[in-house]
Amino acid sequence: MAGRSSLARQLLGWQVVIVAALLGAVAVFSAIQSNAAFQATEGRRMLSVAEDVAATAGVRAALADPLRYHQLPPFAESARSLSGATAVVVALPDLRVLTSPDPSQVGGRLPLGASTAGSGRSWVGEVGDDLVAHVPVIGDDGAVIGVVAAEQGTPTFLAGVANSPGEALLILGVATVLGVVGSLLVARRVKRQTLGLEPAEIVGLVEHREAMLHGIKEGVLGLDQQQRFTLVNDHARELLSLPGDAVGRAVTDFEFNERVLDVLTGRSEGADQIVLRRGRVLIMNRMPIEPRDGAVGSVVTLRDRTEIVALHHELDVNRTVTDTLRAQAHEFSNRLHTIAGLIELGEYDEVRRYVDRVSHTRETWHAEVSSRIGDPAVAALLIAKASLAAEQNVGLRLAAASRLGEVDERLSLDLVTVLGNLVDNALEALRGKQGWIEVAVSQGDGEVLVVVRDSGPGVAPEIAEEVFRHGFTTKAAREGGQRGLGLALTRQTCVRRRGSVQVHNDQGAVFTARLPEVPG
Repeated sequence: MAGRSSLARQLLGWQVVIVAALLGAVAVFSAIQSNAAFQATEGRRMLSVAEDVAATAGVRAALADPLRYHQLPPFAESARSLSGATAVVVALPDLRVLTSPDPSQVGGRLPLGASTAGSGRSWVGEVGDDLVAHVPVIGDDGAVIGVVAAEQGTPTFLAGVANSPGEALLILGVATVLGVVGSLLVARRVKRQTLGLEPAEIVGLVEHREAMLHGIKEGVLGLDQQQRFTLVNDHARELLSLPGDAVGRAVTDFEFNERVLDVLTGRSEGADQIVLRRGRVLIMNRMPIEPRDGAVGSVVTLRDRTEIVALHHELDVNRTVTDTLRAQAHEFSNRLHTIAGLIELGEYDEVRRYVDRVSHTRETWHAEVSSRIGDPAVAALLIAKASLAAEQNVGLRLAAASRLGEVDERLSLDLVTVLGNLVDNALEALRGKQGWIEVAVSQGDGEVLVVVRDSGPGVAPEIAEEVFRHGFTTKAAREGGQRGLGLALTRQTCVRRRGSVQVHNDQGAVFTARLPEVPG
């Protein structure tokens, strides 16, 4: 319990200090106000007492005759007693004191301070710690024949506070009570809002959070209800290529593609959403934050799967080779069975013609590809895809205008990616159906043009761009598949080289990809 109340005690202590400082300021102000009121009131009263004494005929007569100086004390003492002044002093023009309640002052010099009484004018002010009124005594000839001083001691600071009006003291008391009660209420509210955590615990949580967020190898993003970034750790900034001032800015302020925006804003739901961002393949998961008071935002985690996808692509290539070998083995097996059957039937002439026909067909395709496609990797790809297409009962042919010389290694890899994905997509569209696929590869004007058309059902016009942008269908996303990732990678490869890829329908789907020979 002591630990749980420490925050309340700290807040109460600081609030009490603040209230005490405020009350001290109010007390000083009250004392200053009281002192000013004292000086104004008592100053006028002391001036009146001094003027009455100076105007008394007996005082004037005694001051005019040195033999009658002994008559002055009764006048001064009477005025002091009646007025309540601290002292009433009578002095000569040379300021020698003739009468005073303090015997040690008689014969001494009257302190004037800044008084103007010596020049024949009355004055009220402070001399030392006393409030003093000086009034000159004017003789019958108009000359100054003496000075009357009426003094009143000024109150101390505490006396000034005590002498303040009763309402001010009451206000101080009420303010003290309200300050203490308010401090307790504020401490209680802060305690509730911090979930009962003490300041040291809150600091520890923040430090651990920062260490965790910036230490993990996954990207973490925080977004509020207005889709502004509230948190971006180092890995997320690297994966999404975000600037250092991303926190506080909306997701629409950055050049994200629509797929990334859909996942960040929650328009696209589901686990392990695949997005492409500047050459990276990312897996994103979005989780809304919904405490008891309602939704306050969301948290998005990112994982880089570029290397895994590259490995997956390499495995696809190996699987393609395996499938090609299997298809060829199956094809050879069928042909051997056919030859064996013809031999058993004694059709030796037909065996010879069959072998010539099979050899001619394969050699014709190899020769056609080799004569028109000068790049070994692209030529090998087309030959391998022909076996897969034949097994699926799909014809793969090369357009008559196809011409490609040997290209640099990077462009060759990109052409294999684009051409392989487009042919695979066409085979997928024709799965279970008879049909054909035509490939056209040409080179000119500083770019390589790849056109793949098929006799399938085509692509619906409303999703012609969607197949490239999203990379996979909504149904595939829900099932965890990656059916359209090949098309997305095709588009990414073309865009990276400052090229393009488009699709339209012409008795089937027609995909056209342009890859500049020199990347932009």
